[in-house]
Amino acid sequence: MTVRLIAAAAVLVSAYVHLHLWLDGFRHDHVVGPLFMVNVVAGVAIAALLVTWRSRLAAFLAFGFGASTLGGFVIAAQWGLFGVHEKWQGPYVWAAAAAEAVAILTGLYLLAAGRRTAPVPERTSVGAH
Repeated sequence: MTVRLIAAAAVLVSAYVHLHLWLDGFRHDHVVGPLFMVNVVAGVAIAALLVTWRSRLAAFLAFGFGASTLGGFVIAAQWGLFGVHEKWQGPYVWAAAAAEAVAILTGLYLLAAGRRTAPVPERTSVGAH
């Protein structure tokens, strides 16, 4: 459960950073603004799923959230995304990037741990009744 709480906290940190940035001015961007709000809502929902639902789907969502959010920022920083060109500068950038990396790693860990503990179906031999 500890890893699930860490994953939930990481997703919430990223969601908080995006809410802060949305309130700080990204809400006026016609494409990125709504995407930041989707990120906030999805982050809160995924964090809630991580702590209330012991499913591998929640772990996959944490991984996907971190990977897509960090991937979007990397694209915006390298080449630009929807006309937005970001830089690897500022405490919010690094806080979000670290939180998203933690979400990726904990999501992968939970997926791997869930695979190891999943019940193996009983095998029957051909012709045995």
